[in-house]
Amino acid sequence: MFAKILNYVVRSGSLRLIDGAGRIHAIGDDSPPRVTVRLRSRRLDITLALNPSLSIGEAYMDGMFVIEQGTLYDFLDVIGRNADRIGTHPWLGLLARLGTHIQQRNPIGRARRNVAHHYDLSDKLYDIFLDRDRQYSCAYFTSETDSLETAQQNKKRHIASKLMLDQPGLRILDIGSGWGGLGLYLAQTAGADVTGVTLSTEQHKMSTARVAEAGLTDQVRFALRDYREQEGTFDRIVSVGMFEHVGKKNYAEFFARLRDLLVDDGVALLHAIGDNGVPGPINPFIRKYIFPGADTPSLSEVFSAVERSGLIVTDLEILRLHYARTLRLWRERFMARRDEVAALYDERFCRMWEFYLALCEVGFRHRSNIVFQMQLAKRRDVVPITRDTMGIWERAHAERPAQWPSAVQ
Repeated sequence: MFAKILNYVVRSGSLRLIDGAGRIHAIGDDSPPRVTVRLRSRRLDITLALNPSLSIGEAYMDGMFVIEQGTLYDFLDVIGRNADRIGTHPWLGLLARLGTHIQQRNPIGRARRNVAHHYDLSDKLYDIFLDRDRQYSCAYFTSETDSLETAQQNKKRHIASKLMLDQPGLRILDIGSGWGGLGLYLAQTAGADVTGVTLSTEQHKMSTARVAEAGLTDQVRFALRDYREQEGTFDRIVSVGMFEHVGKKNYAEFFARLRDLLVDDGVALLHAIGDNGVPGPINPFIRKYIFPGADTPSLSEVFSAVERSGLIVTDLEILRLHYARTLRLWRERFMARRDEVAALYDERFCRMWEFYLALCEVGFRHRSNIVFQMQLAKRRDVVPITRDTMGIWERAHAERPAQWPSAVQ
């Protein structure tokens, strides 16, 4: 059954499948990349066919789906190159349609547990594959030669340019503040007064320590708090890599809270993973093992929620291949130090994370995943009528070196 599905989907590339009974199936047009996969159990011939989006990752994680020629990325790349045929397969199309009805609520208690599942892992793990500032979101590459460190610095500067930081002392709320790098950047570069909120105890611990080390305790503070519990109003609001965890049923609540927290002449910037296709569910492997409760919105879902909130979209930018490149660099760093990850956890964890990083990269290279940056306001006249000011701000701050303490000591 699994071989038949692959035969239907794969037209470009070459797969050689050795099924659980030892039979060899030649699939594709014999063009590169060429991959050989062995199934170590007969039951996988059926299991993989029933829900391949989930079960392929599970089988690889458990050592039952073995790559004998090529790499895991090569296999996923072949599937990604043929992604247009997945939706036309009767069974796979039905699975996709059924998945669209999964929309999870995200009460505060569940949100905290979901965040802890991923972001409260060992600090050493994140040191292995992230940049020194621990930016765990899409970088921004302005040159083919940009390193990960440079591209993540570019990202912070690019976001800052859209916040209209034209005067010092602006009160900024950072929703999903991570390890504190963006908040510290905004304080150091623009003289902003920053409040960050996170649900990760480990991120909160490190970001608070970084503030003290930078001597910015009067200017920057991070709280272990859900954004829905935040009080007061702010001149600027920024949220990077957090909206993916809100859940489709909660988009209206998110933007309504953004509206209430933003002053009348304020500006907000949302940086998030989205989908440029029709509304659909996140990959079930990612939801179950990597980011429980997560979802990626289509732009139509985001705009619909914004319209109901009373906010105005004043600018939208789509970052297409930036995240594919970011994920490639993360995966290369992860694989180069894979033995260290295995020492922290085990081989199953290593295979799980390799699958996660490779799958996401393929999604951004060949499928409909995107990153969007959406600028929001309550009034249409609070931002300039052209985008020129953004480029001017970025150029003015391009040569300023980072002064804040690194997350990695």
